Amino acid sequence: MPTLVAGVDSSTQSCKVLIVDTETGVVVRQGRASHPPGTSVDPEAWWQALQAAIADAGGIADVSAISVGGQQHGMVALDAEGRSVRDALLWNDTRSAQAAADLIAEFGAKALVERTGTVPVASLTSSKLRWLRDAEPENAARVAAVALPHDWLTWRLAGYGPAEASQRGPDLEALTTDASDASGTGYFDPSTGKYDRDLLVAALGHDAIVPRVIAAGERAGETPAGIVLGPGAGDNAAAALGLDAHPGDVVISIGTSGTAFAVTDTITPDPTGTVAGFSDATENRLPLVATLNAARVMTTIAELLDVDLDELASLALAAPSGSAGLTLVPYFEGERTPNLPEATATLAGMTMASTTRENLARAAIEGMLCGLAAGVSALERQGVTPERILLIGGAAQSLAVQSIAGTIFAQPVTVPQPAEYVALGAARQAAWSLSGERPSWPIARAASPKSAPQPEILAKYAATASRIYGI
Repeated sequence: MPTLVAGVDSSTQSCKVLIVDTETGVVVRQGRASHPPGTSVDPEAWWQALQAAIADAGGIADVSAISVGGQQHGMVALDAEGRSVRDALLWNDTRSAQAAADLIAEFGAKALVERTGTVPVASLTSSKLRWLRDAEPENAARVAAVALPHDWLTWRLAGYGPAEASQRGPDLEALTTDASDASGTGYFDPSTGKYDRDLLVAALGHDAIVPRVIAAGERAGETPAGIVLGPGAGDNAAAALGLDAHPGDVVISIGTSGTAFAVTDTITPDPTGTVAGFSDATENRLPLVATLNAARVMTTIAELLDVDLDELASLALAAPSGSAGLTLVPYFEGERTPNLPEATATLAGMTMASTTRENLARAAIEGMLCGLAAGVSALERQGVTPERILLIGGAAQSLAVQSIAGTIFAQPVTVPQPAEYVALGAARQAAWSLSGERPSWPIARAASPKSAPQPEILAKYAATASRIYGI
């Protein structure tokens, strides 16, 4: 009988569970359950979804280890009895934007990035705790422990929780996490592996229990049924592990928003806040850049042209590289990298010859990828040396995106087969905790675009953005 492990991806929208053969890395079965909508959610909904996803996957009675990858930053505030003092604020809840600005004003961006590797934004846990302190002081006063989504689910899998809903009771000291998720709180120093208690107190208004940080390959404990618990990880770190990314790899994820993150040994802290200095799930660092405008750029232009995404791709591939001079700077929803929250999109270079459906389709994809390439450049300025681009996410399956990516990025582009890489990374963690060795499961490749880099496209995009937005 093969040894099986389970990997969990508890994301904003849903919970996925993969059951994986530890010898081959092959997914033998899987399950899924939805999460409720909104940016403020009762954590109990995640627990119920995890149980439903496990059941949908055929259960875990035959599983030897399990680990949880989860959405980063979410604030799970617990009282002394292990109950949530309020619904958890998710990473994409922006009511904490002013709280982030207040922390920066209080400590200074330079000091904060030196102490934690990041400059606070609305998504970080510290910003959400400061919001709680200011907006709901009675709830803030009740907080005995602060956890993140993956921490809390691991704790519940271990049998802990409110007395009426658990086998082992509300032992808050049993909370555990890993460096990847801790590094996104805003009160943890990835360079030392220690919490910054002064920043935690400044955020919440008082000290509180925070999860014990355990190392890669270490065990977080066991479920009441004796299943080994891996450390768990933040979603981007779990995806990097699922891809078996190593130093030199830069992962470009194209979803509703876009991310560019790299596995590296060291980074230089970025006082501008463009690059978040997170940790990965393997004792390395995971500097990350986020863009707001990614796959929805393609959707928007497809709707404008009254075509579906496949037809958009066909139009784009019929246009010449560089879109005959047409350039789309796609800041439809403002932008985070660069930090231009009030910006709007710009279409430049329109002539009678260049303004065609084909060129507009290609300019949309070139603009989206150029924005992500700017993120790679930001990583390079912080000491990352990219050797290979791993292109993932729903939009990465577009033949046009794959082909055009080869012209935009200076490094070779690889498109792995579509997979649930966060859950696969969690499964790798589970297998690692079980055996003591990091698994070497093969990653199937879907494509390796052969297009030659054309730096003039990126240069034209950068010049247009600079002229219009002053960046």
